[in-house]
Amino acid sequence: MPNGIAFSPDERRLYINNSDANNKIWFVYDVKFDGTLGEGQVLYESKDKAAGVPDGLRIDKKGNLWSSGPGGINIISPDGRLLGVVQFPEVPANCGWGGADGKTLYVTARTGLYRIRTKVEGIRP
Repeated sequence: MPNGIAFSPDERRLYINNSDANNKIWFVYDVKFDGTLGEGQVLYESKDKAAGVPDGLRIDKKGNLWSSGPGGINIISPDGRLLGVVQFPEVPANCGWGGADGKTLYVTARTGLYRIRTKVEGIRP
């Protein structure tokens, strides 16, 4: 159940998350010189039982993934470590960077729209 998709800052890696509640996985694919993809690997797999599945996905300038997932917005390093989870009053569905300096993360949920200031700038499409 692929859903969120984003490139690393240098566009050499492609991240895709899986929105299956039984397999909460983020995958990574190397992008070859000719633009094709190498074989995918599991970047991170969450065993967290909290509400939420991998869905919306964005990348910051340091290459970290910001993705909806169990418990809120999961922040995952490019090497597959969970750096933290930003919690919200309801389960997030999607997220995107904005603001004049690109350091505001907007998060959508079932009934609400949230924004948080971050210390890192996000990559905007």
